[in-house]
Amino acid sequence: MYYHHTNRPGFLLGFIDFFTAGLFFLFYMPLGGLQKEIEGILGHKVLPYWKAYLLGIPTLFIYPLIWMARISEELKAKAIEMGIDGPHTSWWHMFGWNIFGILLFGPAVATHRFFNTLNKIERELNRRNN
Repeated sequence: MYYHHTNRPGFLLGFIDFFTAGLFFLFYMPLGGLQKEIEGILGHKVLPYWKAYLLGIPTLFIYPLIWMARISEELKAKAIEMGIDGPHTSWWHMFGWNIFGILLFGPAVATHRFFNTLNKIERELNRRNN
């Protein structure tokens, strides 16, 4: 599989998602192909983000945060396995910045690191497949 979106602006996407209370990713995940890319990289299906978002409503949006943190940890493991230099996203980076850094645009910081790791993995996979 060739990955076309290897330079996603993570901070900008995180900033937009922060101000739309997660609604942005409801559309970006399926329409932007992000869900398929994540599943292709990780090698397994993941719960669709829209389901995680719906489960977040009764949990004060903790569930989608944990969903994203789990994906972050899997991406970190994949990057390390591939020998990609860090810093990488991680469970604690995603969770901590979203909870404890909420007033400091922490979600945008966490999303930036998430997409930075994802972009590095996709560029490396494209390089290896050429």
